[in-house]
Amino acid sequence: MKHIVLSLFLIFGTTAFAQTAWTDSLSTDSTEVAVLSFDSLTVDSVANLFFDEALAWLDTLNCTSDSIIVELPDSVYKARLQALPFVIEVPYNQVVRSFIVRYLKSSKRLAGLRRKSQYYFPMFEDILGKEGLPYELKYLAVIESALNPMAHSHMGAAGLWQFMPSTGKLYGLEVNSLVDERMDPVRSTQAACAFLKSLYALFHDWNLAIAAYNCGPGNVNKAIHRSGKRDFWSIYPYLPKETRSYLPIFIAASYAMNYAEDHGVCPADAEHTMATDTIMTCERLHLEQVAKVLDLPIEELRHLNPQYARDIVPGGKPYALCLPIERAGWFIDQHDSIVAYRADELINNRRAEIDLMQKTSLNGGYSVNGVTYYKIKNGDTLSGIAKKFHCSVKQLKAWNGLTSDNIRAGKTLKIGK
Repeated sequence: MKHIVLSLFLIFGTTAFAQTAWTDSLSTDSTEVAVLSFDSLTVDSVANLFFDEALAWLDTLNCTSDSIIVELPDSVYKARLQALPFVIEVPYNQVVRSFIVRYLKSSKRLAGLRRKSQYYFPMFEDILGKEGLPYELKYLAVIESALNPMAHSHMGAAGLWQFMPSTGKLYGLEVNSLVDERMDPVRSTQAACAFLKSLYALFHDWNLAIAAYNCGPGNVNKAIHRSGKRDFWSIYPYLPKETRSYLPIFIAASYAMNYAEDHGVCPADAEHTMATDTIMTCERLHLEQVAKVLDLPIEELRHLNPQYARDIVPGGKPYALCLPIERAGWFIDQHDSIVAYRADELINNRRAEIDLMQKTSLNGGYSVNGVTYYKIKNGDTLSGIAKKFHCSVKQLKAWNGLTSDNIRAGKTLKIGK
């Protein structure tokens, strides 16, 4: 079984690993499993790359926290985790503690994450609630993509929930050269909910479902078979190394996002405060058309619609366009102006039909859509060309609007009406 390098797992998320492992055989393979006692659980030092690299892109300039309380008694961490209003079990141990401390020591990055959460979490909660899933699953997007809808992994996973193209399509996402709904916050969250529902239906245990989101249900089933248990912490030694850290990071992220301010981390001011609305359009559009007519920065429009990889809404069927709420009415009022703005340059610049040239005979003629042409060569005369095509000089002149017998090499003559 091939494993993703742990540094990539931590930087870009892990769903790529889960989806390549989805079809893994449930039979025992030759992977060596180190049987560990629970007391001997340690955090792989390579896992700390998550905190050093995965969140490095976050804007942290607005956070100036200096006094961070990191080390607290185990009893405090345990009590705070148990106080979270979660359905999913979030138990405490030294592995979880190690990741909590790492989050809190990276306070500026944590502040950046919490700012982004003000925009994405309400969206996630709406969809999770409609699907009847625990709201706390929103923290999976924190550890998958650091709440970056444009995140791409070297394995090909993309978006907030880090779907591979094949799995995204399996769960109804459109993925092609113009549209990648893995980066659509709403559509990708709906797909993640469907994926997580299917995993919970297999295991009837959220900790195991979360582990399977990382490494695939085949690997979780193999760990269950080897251990004889159906509990994450009992099968922990039999899971891939990446997955052993995955649930503890999820628990640590849940703690850090909820108790950051208790540790002196900057308050979470919303990064994007605009109210938005979604317009459905069947027109082929370029985001530049919308931005110019509605007087919006193109970068803002791209941020709201990251699924349009080349700034083009393909049209032909309804596509969602997310706009600041005050511009939604404008879009309806200015629809014709938007569609017409620089249309020939931006969206009508692809040839829909081309003429197909075909050689017609050994006389050197060629036809285009049933019309025969001849390209004049050095030494050609009208009489000689007329003889080749069994017509008269008078006819050649009439067909081509010629007033004299003079012709020039490189020019083209039409043969026939």
